[in-house]
Amino acid sequence: MRLDGRRESTNVDDRRGRVTKAGGLGLGGLIIVGVITLLLGGNPLDMIQNVGQMGIGEGVESEYTPTAEEEELARFARQILAGTEDVWTEVFSRYGRTYDPPRLVLFTESVQSGCGGATAQSGPFYCSADQCVYLDLSFFSSMKKEIGADGDFAYAYVIAHEVGHHVQNLLGILGDAHSQMSRVSEKEKNRISVRLELQADYFAGVWAHHDNKMFDSLEEGDIDEGLTVASLIGDDYLQKQAYGYSVPDSFNHGTSAQRAKWLKRGIASGDISQGDTFSLNYNQL
Repeated sequence: MRLDGRRESTNVDDRRGRVTKAGGLGLGGLIIVGVITLLLGGNPLDMIQNVGQMGIGEGVESEYTPTAEEEELARFARQILAGTEDVWTEVFSRYGRTYDPPRLVLFTESVQSGCGGATAQSGPFYCSADQCVYLDLSFFSSMKKEIGADGDFAYAYVIAHEVGHHVQNLLGILGDAHSQMSRVSEKEKNRISVRLELQADYFAGVWAHHDNKMFDSLEEGDIDEGLTVASLIGDDYLQKQAYGYSVPDSFNHGTSAQRAKWLKRGIASGDISQGDTFSLNYNQL
């Protein structure tokens, strides 16, 4: 991506080095779930609830010196966040709405959010309760190490996906979906979650479309990076990697093909109105 000279968002709460201490249950029994959640990356509510029950307490300041590589990633995250602010402000204005951007919280190891306590194993997530996107920058290293996904647009897609959940929240989609999820079976709850995640992928694509129009940000190979990541974080692919088989009724983010499909659609159209994943029959997603 071409980011030279791009502004950096100041809407960032840098909590790196402020480690919250967890007591009680250890993480050993959650390793497999943690790895899957880490690789999936978006709104891992179940993992957050589990960790919250472990007694994560108040933040404790510790001596922390980020590496030069981490500082570069932090700058990158601030630039991508700024890009989402610029894009969604313009898109919302076309519909006569005002875009209120989320706050990006950078943390290390563990964090306390408005949705409860979470660790880095939860992966990046959006919390609608405090309208913040939470990110441990080490996730990008894990992406490269665990699934072989790398590249600046691949990383940008992760951030834009979480901001996509914020867009859903502002539009009332997220609240309606969560309300429905509280009243249905586990299978139907997962299906609603898939619809949310695929729409967040689409919105990430919408961001990329307009960011490129505004700033000529995309370079050759960038879109392929994003589509590769989308394919590598599909539920079917991750479950097969972890267990050797997949269980479709347990999918809550969508298959590899679905995730790549909706991201690609968003990039191609740039039209927020074409990202309705809720009116389609589930088998058409």
